[in-house]
Amino acid sequence: MATLTTAQVWAEIEKQMFAVLGMVTANNEARTAGIVYVVNQRKLYIGSLDTAWKTRHVTQNPHVSMTVTIAKRILFLPWIKIPAATITFSGTAKVFAPEDVSSEVIEALFKGMDVTAEDSPPFRVIEVTPEKEFITYGVGVSLLNMRDPEKARGRVSVGK
Repeated sequence: MATLTTAQVWAEIEKQMFAVLGMVTANNEARTAGIVYVVNQRKLYIGSLDTAWKTRHVTQNPHVSMTVTIAKRILFLPWIKIPAATITFSGTAKVFAPEDVSSEVIEALFKGMDVTAEDSPPFRVIEVTPEKEFITYGVGVSLLNMRDPEKARGRVSVGK
């Protein structure tokens, strides 16, 4: 099993920007969505339209999972396909109006876009708080060790 620390996993999450958000509908059907996120104080923030189904599903059921993907490549041999490394966790999500989230988070999420109520469609911010443990594959290990599931897997507390 890979030897990781909570700080190493958080540092990797902060370097990335894409993840897959897993949710459950009101009819108890599993759904996933690719999302772009930012990290602030060990919470992940996702921008979403007010009318988007992910906003609706998270509002109805705050229990979510996320998988952060980390592209792996062999330098100078980019045609060789390597599976992505992953960090997976479960968490609790909350939906906020933009005015209820720090301006620092809004600026990081929308990178200078004008998201005022007058100039854009209504949006919400989904905050995901990871719980219990991060489960990793291929994080902090060599490409060669990614071939061995015992060496490539890791598990570490999300910390607080």
